[in-house]
Amino acid sequence: AVAREIIDSKILPEGSLQIINGTVKTILDHVESQDVVTFTGSAETGRLLKAHPRIINEAVPFNLEADSLNASVLGPDAKPGTPEFDIFIREVRKEMTVKCGQKCTAIRRILVPEDLIEDVQIALGQALDKVTIGDPRLKEVRMGSLVSKDQLLEVKNSVQDIAKKAKIVYGQLDQLDLIGADFDRGSFISPILLREDHPFENTAVHEREAFGPVSTIMPYKTIEDAVTLSQMGKGSLVSSIITNDDDIAKEFVLNAASHHGRILVLNRENARESTGHGSPLPALVHGGPGRAGGGEEMGGMRGIKHYMQRTAIQGTPTTLTKVTGIYQPGGAYTEAKQHPFKYHWEDIETGMSLKTHKRTITDTDIINFSNLTWDHFYAHTDITALDGSIFEKRTAHGYFILAAAAGLFVYPNKGPVAANYGLEECRFLRPIYHNDTISVRLTCKQKIDRDSRGAELPAGIVKWYAEVFDGEDELVAIATVLTLVQKKQITFTEMTDDTIKVCLDKLKVDTKPNWGSMSAQMMIEHLEYTYKIASGEIQDFEISTSEDILEKVHATLYNYKKMPREYDFPLMKKAGEGELKHDNLEMAKAKMLEARQAYLEFFKDNADAKTKNVVFGELNGFEWYLLERKHLNHHFEQFGLI
Repeated sequence: AVAREIIDSKILPEGSLQIINGTVKTILDHVESQDVVTFTGSAETGRLLKAHPRIINEAVPFNLEADSLNASVLGPDAKPGTPEFDIFIREVRKEMTVKCGQKCTAIRRILVPEDLIEDVQIALGQALDKVTIGDPRLKEVRMGSLVSKDQLLEVKNSVQDIAKKAKIVYGQLDQLDLIGADFDRGSFISPILLREDHPFENTAVHEREAFGPVSTIMPYKTIEDAVTLSQMGKGSLVSSIITNDDDIAKEFVLNAASHHGRILVLNRENARESTGHGSPLPALVHGGPGRAGGGEEMGGMRGIKHYMQRTAIQGTPTTLTKVTGIYQPGGAYTEAKQHPFKYHWEDIETGMSLKTHKRTITDTDIINFSNLTWDHFYAHTDITALDGSIFEKRTAHGYFILAAAAGLFVYPNKGPVAANYGLEECRFLRPIYHNDTISVRLTCKQKIDRDSRGAELPAGIVKWYAEVFDGEDELVAIATVLTLVQKKQITFTEMTDDTIKVCLDKLKVDTKPNWGSMSAQMMIEHLEYTYKIASGEIQDFEISTSEDILEKVHATLYNYKKMPREYDFPLMKKAGEGELKHDNLEMAKAKMLEARQAYLEFFKDNADAKTKNVVFGELNGFEWYLLERKHLNHHFEQFGLI
């Protein structure tokens, strides 16, 4: 059902998502070198597919994420009675029973300090006693059945194999009390807890996986032993250690990491927020070495790169700038015809550049900056202390150089640049002394598109490569400056007095709408009404938009998207209801213009005022301007006036 919704929404290119429910024996016979195959399942099946002749002959990238014998370690500090001990018991019980243990990240091996193994066995048994089994649709049931009778038989065989050396200390393979389910018709099994007292000698527990609600307790003497035992699984998707001692955590993580794709350190501070041992976060990579398949997926945006080809490109800085769309230092500049900050996002091009005028840094500048910032580092303030340092004279602060550079390249007037977004890199290559002269070369390094966010006009990110030069044109500092730059508004016609007059002159009594049922005069009287709302003359109504979505609805004023057609304005009468207010269309036009003028004068005299709108909530003067532009465009387009 979810896949069908994704396909129907058309958020993905046609054909990019296809689902086949069933066995497809020949699908790998047709893959080519430009394909990517990813597989999740058993290690045995994964190895079989990876050895397919077509995969080998075409060198098809094959990403394997297989089941693994994941381990969870109880730290030696986590004694009974500590929060960590309780966290450990809850986590193991959860990972044993969620999805009836049928998870590739489930805990299969429970590593416990040898002096705590009895305590853990008892506590886990008591916790598992509370797990009710049966029909998972019932709210009182905590664990359902395995996926099939075949899987049930496989789990039983695996348990019996492990139990040749280990001992079953909790659960039974054939007897079970169920809630709302028939034991004979389902594939039910109780949680099975085994205990292996000699995990270094008896290795079946590190080699055989029972893919169900099955796990094995085993003791360790030292953290070094715990690391070794965790690695005996020959590679896993995840391991966890529950400890409140960061030294213990550090020792385990640094030594065990080579054999695990992810390691969770859990303690009293993060337990409430943690998604747990078995839940990889989307921004983290998922996969593991060795038995776990050696694959890697997710990792946020990094996950997309698993399906892409990495290609090294060589060329001149100018060529690489053109190819990559990212300015490369040393590449050719394109001198801007006007200040770059006067361009909208769409009109800025990579390599567009500005060379500023020069400024001389004085002693007074340096001293004043020290006093302003309280940065009295000796190189800036005490010329008697320079012996043995890298400085020859009183030195300008690095951050003063940055600030002075900004003063040289910033365009002072209001324009498309909405905000300074931050710095990505900054390097001071050589000192600037008093009486030295600097200038700046500002070049567009990269443009990054972004979606509109909240109550702000649509904008993209522009990265500017700032190079600071001294009087001899030697490079003294570099920085990448990020700015938010507004996008051009080309969707709507700006509604000036003249534009409105031209449109109204086109509107006749018999002008028919392109959609909807309003007459020409009804539309004009509707506009008059909304202007009276804007000016505060009419405010005796409640906001119709629910509070939980009002902020999002309000933010749509700032985007460049048209109003929806056939929308029923909450305060507007239906066609045929009531009478027209004015005698004729021309009188209605005049009254509408009077109401508009009153709205403009209201916000001119009350610049900080807000008035209520039935759909968008409280609006200030600028937001009413945005709404007016959308609203007039909507109705003038409705009647073919624009």
